[in-house]
Amino acid sequence: MKISTRGRYALRLMLDLAEHGGSGPVRLRDAAQRQALSEKYLEQIIAVLRGAGYVRSVRGPQGGYVLCRPPESYTVGMILRLTEGSLSPVECVGDGANPCARADGCAARLLWEKLDGAIRGVVDHVTLRDLLEHR
Repeated sequence: MKISTRGRYALRLMLDLAEHGGSGPVRLRDAAQRQALSEKYLEQIIAVLRGAGYVRSVRGPQGGYVLCRPPESYTVGMILRLTEGSLSPVECVGDGANPCARADGCAARLLWEKLDGAIRGVVDHVTLRDLLEHR
């Protein structure tokens, strides 16, 4: 499994909002500068995050973006699934699995299920707060 640039940048943006949003809305330009990312690319990502209800925009001269919930209520898995889709290593395991005709006799299926479980065990139990506390 490889996480795309979109997924990594979404996580970085959410972490930036969690870290700097306590003093008010975060301007996308400021987050882009701190994270050394393209503001145009972050505009695309913030639209996805806003559409999912993870962030909201605040208008006005002191406007920007804020998290809709506390950082501890967002898991890495939530953010990555929003931007990446399924995190399962193969299509035949995980959410929305498409079992193949060989599933019953597949010698590798146990491996894929364990790998899927390990991935979920990490990304679904690590929050934005956890990441901020352990840098």
